[in-house]
Amino acid sequence: MTNGIHEDVIPQIDAITIQTDRPLIITDADEVLFGFMQGLEIFLEEQEMFFDWTSFALHGNIRQKSDKKPVEAEKIPGLLEQFFDEYAHRLPPVDGAAEHLQKLSETAQIVVLSNVPPKFAAKRRESLVKSGMDFPLIANVGPKGRVVNYLSRNLSKPAFFIDDIPTNHSSVFKHATHVHRLHYIADDRLAKLLEPAEHSTARLDSWPELYGHILDVIDKG
Repeated sequence: MTNGIHEDVIPQIDAITIQTDRPLIITDADEVLFGFMQGLEIFLEEQEMFFDWTSFALHGNIRQKSDKKPVEAEKIPGLLEQFFDEYAHRLPPVDGAAEHLQKLSETAQIVVLSNVPPKFAAKRRESLVKSGMDFPLIANVGPKGRVVNYLSRNLSKPAFFIDDIPTNHSSVFKHATHVHRLHYIADDRLAKLLEPAEHSTARLDSWPELYGHILDVIDKG
């Protein structure tokens, strides 16, 4: 059943117990629970760089302050690794995320499925705990669809997936069509650059909207 899931992810999945008779919410972290772009802008300022805001992509929009030229594509992975190392444990929480997840946890079980590099999982976990979101964390590698399918495969209640990246919704649509796919981007500036994900079930714009939508689906069975 774990075929196609990265070997570093399987032990994390095995450590989580899913109750088949309770709804399940699988949520991303960056730009859903934490202000990724807020933190990234501060980090880039420290590196004498800035984000250009001309598109949703990181490549081409991270530029040097000195000459306004984009940072070379091959340097982006190393830059992001440094960013996660220095900021994964101290990104600002998204307004309403902790409050509404706590209320939802009275009805549903919650798992955080983040593509933070696994070696920084402990720092992300630290941030979740101190921000009032002490829920199980999976530091995923690669597309999320197979993991979402595995976690939700035996449920008798609704399952939900919340993420800001359209390709993650496409992956879940491919491998777990039974899951409600909710497209949410916390940063308004970033949200304006992207249309609703093609393979999402709904595009929502705040945690109160997410909360209401999820409860409505659960209530309708």
